[in-house]
Amino acid sequence: MTQELWLWIGFNAFIVGMLVLDLAVFHKKPHEVKFKEAAGWSVFWIALALVFNAGLWFVRGQQAGLEFLTAYLIEKSLSVDNLFVFLLVFSYFAVPAKHQHGVLFWGILGALVFRFIFIIAGIELLESFHWLIYVFGAILIVSGVKLWQEKEKKIEPEKNPLVRLFRRLMPVTPEYHDGKFFVRQSGKLAATPLFVVLLVVETTDIVFAVDSIPAVLAITRDPFIVYSSNAFAILGLRALYFALSGVMRMFHHLHYGLSAVLVFIGVKMIASEFVKVPTVASLAVVAAILAVSIWASLRWPAKGGHAVSETPIASGDTAVRPEVAEDAESSR
Repeated sequence: MTQELWLWIGFNAFIVGMLVLDLAVFHKKPHEVKFKEAAGWSVFWIALALVFNAGLWFVRGQQAGLEFLTAYLIEKSLSVDNLFVFLLVFSYFAVPAKHQHGVLFWGILGALVFRFIFIIAGIELLESFHWLIYVFGAILIVSGVKLWQEKEKKIEPEKNPLVRLFRRLMPVTPEYHDGKFFVRQSGKLAATPLFVVLLVVETTDIVFAVDSIPAVLAITRDPFIVYSSNAFAILGLRALYFALSGVMRMFHHLHYGLSAVLVFIGVKMIASEFVKVPTVASLAVVAAILAVSIWASLRWPAKGGHAVSETPIASGDTAVRPEVAEDAESSR
């Protein structure tokens, strides 16, 4: 028990240290993240996850190593779907390129907290109410079918209940203020559109967690493996976004692969009482599905590109979409 406690303390201390280093040193000054920098950080986070995986394999054995690798691959692949949503959100709100990293930083910090809560709650629920395994499995299957049928991604921030409630409680400025989330105007505290973007990003991740957490719980019930695989997948998400933002539309068949992964994991979860699928087999199936979907995207390019918003991302601090500015002004 003491060893497990120190493992949790050490891992979370490492995560906090990396986040502080990221914010206070490498990205102390807001700037537009270019492909070369993003690609380097993506490789770094993936390599770090694999090194951690090797250490876990050595300390806990082959089964734990395979469970982490499978969970990480599932989380990493499902998080790619988040990237399309980030692109839509940043385009919709015309978020200046140099401030996008800051939004994702705080969004991911919040995601780590919420994921931890969801993971602990999910494991406790499954331990107390075993029949929930069929509910979680059904959620994954339904989500997979919906994702398969999805023709285009849409975001409607104006319908987000949290955003609507926030705008009623707090005035929102019609323009950005040099990367700040809050400013004082005429002696009164007001939020900037950048904080509204953060709310949308955060609530979007909570929705995605409904799919991703049960998917990993179908692989392992070990809370440390579930959390650490989630953490590494989320921590590398920012760099992956900036590295792939220019080519995301190429992977127009990826959502079919993610759909198949969700359905496979859902079926595996429901059938777990009757059929035991080895972790290595699950890893192979997930990897094969993703590889085929990526290959199909490259083999048969989309004629019109991926169906996402083409609104250009602004490079200044005042280029907010007119309708966003109007909504903000009306909330004042």
